[in-house]
Amino acid sequence: MTPPSPTINVDIVSDVVCPWCVIGYHQLAEASRLSDIPIEVRWHPFELNPQMVAEGENLREHLAAKYGTTPEGSRQARKKLTAMGAELGFTFNYADDMRMVNTFRAHQLIDWAEQQGHNAGHRIKLALFSAFFSERRDLHRIEVLADIAAGLGHDKAAVTAMLEAGDRADSVRERQAYWRRQGISGVPAMVFNDRYLVTGAQGVDNYQEVLKQVAAEQTDEAH
Repeated sequence: MTPPSPTINVDIVSDVVCPWCVIGYHQLAEASRLSDIPIEVRWHPFELNPQMVAEGENLREHLAAKYGTTPEGSRQARKKLTAMGAELGFTFNYADDMRMVNTFRAHQLIDWAEQQGHNAGHRIKLALFSAFFSERRDLHRIEVLADIAAGLGHDKAAVTAMLEAGDRADSVRERQAYWRRQGISGVPAMVFNDRYLVTGAQGVDNYQEVLKQVAAEQTDEAH
């Protein structure tokens, strides 16, 4: 009988408004399921647009200004992402009036949730992905973030007070600075067992190969 594979730790640096972070995570999760190699994910903050204004910007206009994306290019990209998401069980619900938002508070919520029990930060992160991309909610608004947290069993008043006070702001900035010092300038960036860095959404097959290689190494080192 083959012994079960040891759990692989995966640190993922990402932003909650990054569609390729959604795709990459779900590809990784599927690779974990197919290869029967368990993973323990921990999320780390990265802001794609740290200077984003409080009211946000129209997503299409934002992409055009930042990357020179044409309206047709934007439509094609959204169509591709929507199809890829559907294959992985995630709903991208894009619309022409969708807005890019400031995510600093969302990262503070995740940082806070990590102190609330095992897997709490992970559950919040996935809920924020869905809230932004599937439900088109404004993740800059404290009441929206508190409502999402309450939906996962957290105390809404406590979350509201924490975000209004900015209790986790310094922690998020310190963690962002740490990953910048490690050379991370784009997301998703995944670090397997504190050793191997994989950037971008690499696809289910490639993630399976990474997991198998890391698991084999981990097993060898244990003997």
